[in-house]
Amino acid sequence: MSVIKSLLVVSAIILTGCATTGTNPADPWEGWNRKVYSFNKAIDGAIAKPITVGYQAVTPDFVETGVSNIFSNLGDVPNFLNNLLQGKGKDSVSDLARFVVNSTLGIAGLWDPASSMGLDKHDEDFGQTLATWGVSGGPYVMLPLLGPSTLRDTLAYPVDSEFDLVNQIDHIPTRNQFKIIELIDSRAALIPFEETLSSVSDEYAFVRDSWMQNRQYKIYDGELPLDDDFECEEEDEEDCDF
Repeated sequence: MSVIKSLLVVSAIILTGCATTGTNPADPWEGWNRKVYSFNKAIDGAIAKPITVGYQAVTPDFVETGVSNIFSNLGDVPNFLNNLLQGKGKDSVSDLARFVVNSTLGIAGLWDPASSMGLDKHDEDFGQTLATWGVSGGPYVMLPLLGPSTLRDTLAYPVDSEFDLVNQIDHIPTRNQFKIIELIDSRAALIPFEETLSSVSDEYAFVRDSWMQNRQYKIYDGELPLDDDFECEEEDEEDCDF
């Protein structure tokens, strides 16, 4: 859902500092993207946010935490697969160990004993894997109902979908229920960031630039080349891999 990916970029402030505003050379379809962003925001305001607020109002905190832990545990499987494809042997072993520990000692992921054991949590997807293989990001694009992306990351969605354990549930009604709960849980985690988002002068540009900076951060695992410094100058835009 758009709000999940759109608002998630606000957390990039913590990692990358303030985002820039204005025209970004990596966003050649800005006019269209802004219209899609407005559409996504309208859908969120009419459907996703009201449902999420209601969920938070009736759900005890410990239940919300347990639900978040379950989906986080399921996410360690695609993390494992992508780290394996990226040649990160140590990280992939850690991801697999996390899944085994939390699925057993953590009772299907309700608790997270793996973190207490020093098994680090990672956040990998197939778009990042393609980037490590040298595939260029291409133009930035705002996808209807899905939010910020690039051409590369958009092409990676089918693989990410296959890696998602929830999508492997054969019973369609059960699968759909899990996906709805997952979306609501993700949306609930972003409520605290809304005030920051509403305070910027150009919300679209802030979301775009923060997302692109955070994407670079993830691709390089926080260790960007010294000449990158989270930004790409306009004259070097061809070398920018978002």
